[in-house]
Amino acid sequence: MQHRSPHWRAALLAVMATLSFALPAAAGPREQARRMHDRLVGVPPDETMLADMAQLITDDDALGAADLAMAHRAFYSSTLKNFVTPWTNVSGSVFAPLNDYTATVIGMIRDDVPFNQVLSADLVYVGASGVVPTDYSHSDNRHYEELESRRVDLSSRTALIGVPQSSLPGSVLTSADVAGVITTRAAGEAYFSAGTNRRMWRFISMNYLCRDLEEMKDTTRPVERIRQDVSRSPGGDSQLFHNHCSGCHSGMDPMAQSFAYYNWDEDLARVTFTRGVVQPKYFINGTVFPYGYATPDDRWDNYWREGPNAALGWRGAGAGGFGAQSMGLEVTSSRAFSICQAEKVFAQVCFRPVSSTEDADEIERIADVFEADNYSLKRVFAETAVYCMGQ
Repeated sequence: MQHRSPHWRAALLAVMATLSFALPAAAGPREQARRMHDRLVGVPPDETMLADMAQLITDDDALGAADLAMAHRAFYSSTLKNFVTPWTNVSGSVFAPLNDYTATVIGMIRDDVPFNQVLSADLVYVGASGVVPTDYSHSDNRHYEELESRRVDLSSRTALIGVPQSSLPGSVLTSADVAGVITTRAAGEAYFSAGTNRRMWRFISMNYLCRDLEEMKDTTRPVERIRQDVSRSPGGDSQLFHNHCSGCHSGMDPMAQSFAYYNWDEDLARVTFTRGVVQPKYFINGTVFPYGYATPDDRWDNYWREGPNAALGWRGAGAGGFGAQSMGLEVTSSRAFSICQAEKVFAQVCFRPVSSTEDADEIERIADVFEADNYSLKRVFAETAVYCMGQ
């Protein structure tokens, strides 16, 4: 499996930073306002906006200036769309069309829905009735493509609205089965298709903990939950399993068990769910090691609460549970989740990765604010824009 760090765009962002216009050594409020607007919105401010933002900065209300900039529709249709889209596909491409995953994250940020619900809420954002000709469908993406092609204003709370996923016509999921963006159509197509559903866990870890599997590897964890399709002697060498393979699978397989009832049906082009019945993909290649773990249900356990990965700061209600929804809460309750969101926004707004002790301290501070402010990711954007607006 190819290793892809969640910070794969860092080099590009660093180059972009060198192309950004240089500020004077002591940037004044107008220069700071311009930089803030350019980085949050992606287009220059008009004179009225620039003057209003500069005045707020002069009045020691730089966060207010950031909020003013973020009211621009391009913050939602461009900045946030480009920010979220790579999370929705395996290649991490920013060029994918708008979809239910992306629209839901955009709506959550706009409406200040606590972002620690992103992997658990019974929520999806759709176009309001009549905004586009085609309604939401479980089997195609036309509704969202029309929202994008018709330039529907995603900043409008009357155009893009949040509804329970479980309430969508034709839904196979109850409110207990829904798990935020995990159970959106786009996520299902990308991460529940084919394979063994381990891919869904890998990309949750990359996008919400900022760690790929190699960074989570821990060969000290128990191996009894590793599935039957993993050889205990790959190439005839049992040490390879103990020193390498087990390091990822011992933690990943118990977490990916939370998806045991979900699948992507290629023929129906939609997510399917078989409550109480484990999907056949969990038994693929079961003869490779017949004495391995045969998945009986959707019980997950977080073996990474102990060992080196305890440093991720797991703070969920318990180390185990049933189904994707409770597993999503385990992830988003961690300190690593908060730090990860701050780091991603920093790279997006500052056009560079965290590169100094001062930056790292700021990430910790912004993560604290994120948690204290009811997990408002919009606030994270504002705080980061203030930090990078230039002095």
